[in-house]
Amino acid sequence: MHTERLAYIETFGCQMNERDSEIMAQLLAQESYVRTTEISLADVVVVNTCSIRDKAEQKVYSLLGRVRMLKEDKPGLVVAVTGCVAQQEGRKIIDRMPFVDLVVGPQHIYELPDLVIQATHGHRVAVEQSKAFVIPPFLPAMESGSPYKRFVTIMQGCNNFCTYCVVPFTRGREISRSFGDIIAEVNHLAANGIKEVTLIGQNVNSYGLDQDPATRKTFPELLRAVAEIDGITRLRFTTSNPKDLSQALMDCFADLPKLCGHFHLPVQSGSNDVLKRMNRKYTIETYLEKVAGLRRARPDIALTTDIIVGFPGESEADFEATMQLVETVRYHAAFSFKYSDRPHAKSTEFPDKVDEEVKIDRLARLQKRLQEIVEERNREYEGRNLEIMVESSGPNRDGQWAGRAGSNHVVNFTGAGTFVPGQLVTVHIEHACSHSLRGHLVG
Repeated sequence: MHTERLAYIETFGCQMNERDSEIMAQLLAQESYVRTTEISLADVVVVNTCSIRDKAEQKVYSLLGRVRMLKEDKPGLVVAVTGCVAQQEGRKIIDRMPFVDLVVGPQHIYELPDLVIQATHGHRVAVEQSKAFVIPPFLPAMESGSPYKRFVTIMQGCNNFCTYCVVPFTRGREISRSFGDIIAEVNHLAANGIKEVTLIGQNVNSYGLDQDPATRKTFPELLRAVAEIDGITRLRFTTSNPKDLSQALMDCFADLPKLCGHFHLPVQSGSNDVLKRMNRKYTIETYLEKVAGLRRARPDIALTTDIIVGFPGESEADFEATMQLVETVRYHAAFSFKYSDRPHAKSTEFPDKVDEEVKIDRLARLQKRLQEIVEERNREYEGRNLEIMVESSGPNRDGQWAGRAGSNHVVNFTGAGTFVPGQLVTVHIEHACSHSLRGHLVG
């Protein structure tokens, strides 16, 4: 009979990391570790890290400073650093921070319970990538997590080697999960009341390309198979590289009503010269052709993107090309960042680094214009009826319920009756706010 022990997990970064943290929590629960929100009570602290930008990494090190003090008071505490910084830094973390017991790259999270047992016996371990990694079959526990929507990992790693990016070094090469395992997981979720699934990977468009050509399924084939599963009413996915966006995937937006009309298509820059130095393998011309193709397939599709300003060598003309692209595409939302050097990424060695003041100025100009376009885009929804998935379990203090449109907009609405998270309702949009929409229930 195990006694109950407590595990604290702090997650930084993307949806892949959120899903990895859920998997680690479930694995630890099988060894009688209960997840706690109080770090000071924990017997195990897992810091699941992100290294995509310098800021995320700094947050990790500041949290680890607090954990060091906890360990001084509680020597039996097991401290694990997992995720991308763990992969990037490896054993150096243990050398630099003697209070850390385990350093576990993303491919080895399934071994966490065994590693924790080793750590309780005084063994300090760093495990990084393995050559022959296969994503193991895994069915999520249903006791914790959202009762109506879930992330499903379909692949991990990346083969693209964009020059600014650390992901191929931290998550390894592209490895697709078995088609059967993905379908089994979605069936399991649907049987337990989940209504919406988001298929996630670093580059979902290239799902299956690493598998046997005779038997492999493509990403569009996977989407169509998931859309067939009874009980699932909404389907989303992220992230995509524009160079891999196929006509077959665009056709899914025309053919599959369950596939939400939202596509996150990271452009990074509006300048072909910058895109070439970034090793993005597409031009602005081909990118805009794909935007047009998506809009033909689903005229009301909401497009969102990522943009980096101040990449090494970015001239004022290059930046203006990005501003022009934003005017042309008119995104529904965008995540924009200043370039920062990342360990292992090729661009750290590039000359012509852009001054910090210039980066700050360009980012401010870009974000101001993006915000104006987003607000203009939001106003286009006024007067329309949208299908909304209810997300709140009750009305807020203004008597409004919260939900989300297929376009990924947050929608607050009023309406008599009781709604449950995951329920689909129709809402008439009356008013656009800067980051959300407001309306009332129809019928």
